[in-house]
Amino acid sequence: MHLLILLSGLGVSWGLRYFWTVDTSADWSERWQQGLKGLLFAPLLMLTSAIAVIWMGPQGQMVWLWEGWLSYVLAIGFLSLAAVCWLHLIWQGQRTLQQIRAYPQTELLGRSVRVLDLAMPYSAQVGFWQPELVVSQGLLDKLDYPHLEAVLLHEQAHHYYRDTFWFFWLGWARRLTAWLPQSDSVWQELLVLRELRADRWVAEQTDALLLAEALLLVVSTPPILDQNICAAFSSVAPPSRLMQRIEALFTDAAPQRHLQTNLWSWGWLLLVWLPLLSIPFHS
Repeated sequence: MHLLILLSGLGVSWGLRYFWTVDTSADWSERWQQGLKGLLFAPLLMLTSAIAVIWMGPQGQMVWLWEGWLSYVLAIGFLSLAAVCWLHLIWQGQRTLQQIRAYPQTELLGRSVRVLDLAMPYSAQVGFWQPELVVSQGLLDKLDYPHLEAVLLHEQAHHYYRDTFWFFWLGWARRLTAWLPQSDSVWQELLVLRELRADRWVAEQTDALLLAEALLLVVSTPPILDQNICAAFSSVAPPSRLMQRIEALFTDAAPQRHLQTNLWSWGWLLLVWLPLLSIPFHS
């Protein structure tokens, strides 16, 4: 029974990720929920399956004598891997923050920023719940005041939505299931929706044309910092994503500042807890 719980969790997770698709006809809130479900369902189901097996222990009525200990060891191994992965992400994040805080801090357009000594244009929020705003000297040299203000407004949106904090946890879920099909596709979908939401924030406060022009100047910059604790203006680089962001700025297709949701959209979370319901029936 224990091994069946683990294999069932693995099979359902693999199948859901394999058949996951982006419904381009759906509104942005629905796409956001689809993306979260596609990313989170698999790791959460496997975590609860492993917890259930460990809670029940290696003893019980098994088909094979070795099944209890095998499933028990596999469950402990998966939870240990999850813990190590989480600690490694925290260590990476803290190390990146230490590197960032070694750069001088200054006031820029009324905001406290860290200025990186880089020739390429770059800006990002870096950290967890209270991130650091960083910009490169190349960005200051390349953009004039109106375009720089648009970029900083974009980063302010990431701070408002706590994107670095939430995407740290989403990044952990991504790493746990990176071996499943379409893991990168789900991750990229959430990244572009995050950027589109921040773009809408800017478009509601300033001229959308300024942000679109800044995108064309900056978005080709390759990622510099770890995306798990970094929300960068140029983080979505593929040409198709770039055009999607620019087109959304000039249409009503961009997501609202608050992606709407409802309790029914989170109904899939109930399925994640099913393995724990088997614990009272253990014998």
